[in-house]
Amino acid sequence: MKRKKMKSFLILALSSAVFLSCTNLEIEETDSIISEDSGTGFTGVSDPAGAVDELYNQLRAYVDTQEQLYALNEVSSDEFMVPTRGTDWGDNGIWRTLHQHTWSPSHQFILNTWNQYNQLAFRANEIIDSRSNASAEQVAQAKFARGYAIWWVLDMFGQVPFREVDEGPDVNPRVLTRPEAVELVISDLNDAIAGLPVVGPGPNTNRAGKAAARLLLARVLLNKHVYVGGSPDTADMNQVVSLVDAIAADGFELESGYFDIFKSDVDNETIWWVPASIGSRIWHTLHYNTNAPDNAGGGWNGFTTLAEFYDLFEGDPNSNTVGSGQEERRGWVPDASNADETNLGIGYGFLIGQQYNEDGTPLTDRPGNPLVFTRDLPGLVGNNERTGIRVIKYHPVNGSFTGHSIMFRYADAHLMKAEAIFRGASGGDATALINELRVLRQATPLGTVSESDILAERGRELYGEYVRRIDLIRFGEFTKEWQFKEVSGDDTKKIFPIPTNALLSNPNLVQNPGY
Repeated sequence: MKRKKMKSFLILALSSAVFLSCTNLEIEETDSIISEDSGTGFTGVSDPAGAVDELYNQLRAYVDTQEQLYALNEVSSDEFMVPTRGTDWGDNGIWRTLHQHTWSPSHQFILNTWNQYNQLAFRANEIIDSRSNASAEQVAQAKFARGYAIWWVLDMFGQVPFREVDEGPDVNPRVLTRPEAVELVISDLNDAIAGLPVVGPGPNTNRAGKAAARLLLARVLLNKHVYVGGSPDTADMNQVVSLVDAIAADGFELESGYFDIFKSDVDNETIWWVPASIGSRIWHTLHYNTNAPDNAGGGWNGFTTLAEFYDLFEGDPNSNTVGSGQEERRGWVPDASNADETNLGIGYGFLIGQQYNEDGTPLTDRPGNPLVFTRDLPGLVGNNERTGIRVIKYHPVNGSFTGHSIMFRYADAHLMKAEAIFRGASGGDATALINELRVLRQATPLGTVSESDILAERGRELYGEYVRRIDLIRFGEFTKEWQFKEVSGDDTKKIFPIPTNALLSNPNLVQNPGY
């Protein structure tokens, strides 16, 4: 493949292990993605199939961490916080600012995420270009990837730099507004739906099929009014229903056994997964003394949920052992009387109270105190090793670092259909759809549903699956108060700042209001 040099919005991400804010704002050649200049310009990618493989490899690397995209969309919400414990997880405040909505344009996760998804879009552009002579299905895969990448950039940053493959280093990328970017994403996804194969439940859902493209298009349409202004359009809501019905026609459906869905086994709910390690989803929350045979080093003792989010679930607010009246999705914590070596002594879902080893022995923290996870924390700082309710959906009994990270599930589509009907679409009854899921998850049916009920149900079903920030914004809750975050009333926080380095690299970009 031959390309021109590229000066652009694509600033090389610093190592994700480095949590220091940027202070050197001088743009140098090493700050940009630089390709060898053959002198002949772009002539197409030489191996389109390999280039599509590389798109998926890039995406796998992007989600194989608790930082970047995951942190921006989960720690900025009411689902998770990362309290500082002594000096652990202090990291110059990079986690605390996400929770408090006090981030700045130099925040490292913001810069890295901006770089990653703009780069993914550009690499997809190269495959889509006719000179690459990609097959129809390869182009469809690239259009899905470009739509996915551009959607994240427009959702999080509100403007999308776009460089044509023929544009050299002397050309500053043009910038798409949110409405322009929405139309491009919708066009890409419609093309992807037309060109991708039908991929029903099975092992091949690690690549996008028609159902994956339809779910993403439904998500874009459900949020379209957030991007372009106004209220939800009835035609868009009707299309959401049609898209979800088409997904169901491919064989996807709700499945019982909530935590079994997060195994690597084939199921009827998983629409798209990537072979990214689930390790960070498990170990970022568990204590140093919690371990598994394939991870004797223990957990990292970071992420916790908020007590008010835990209280969204049915059950005893101070206990989550079997028989606490909890719904299935809240999970359970083993105790000395029911510890089961088949689950390594580690519970599922929300872990509160005394924690146990695989033989039923109560665990202690490193100083020797009983390892009792508490619902209350003193603040974002000043915590001991035990404060905070911990959360896992993937379980180390199935492999501590198994490469099976779920991106799209049918339950999300099912709830989008219910919400679309609630917002004016025809095609069913929103309350009945919500209750269908609740009964399956062993929760009490609702008499009728409100906006707040739908938001809460999405939280209970989809926690830790990249959607909470988006949902809170769509339901008008993102700027409200939650534990250790004040009411901001500041709509500018609904999108992140353009990274400072990107502004210096491309003068067509303009900093978002409020930064």
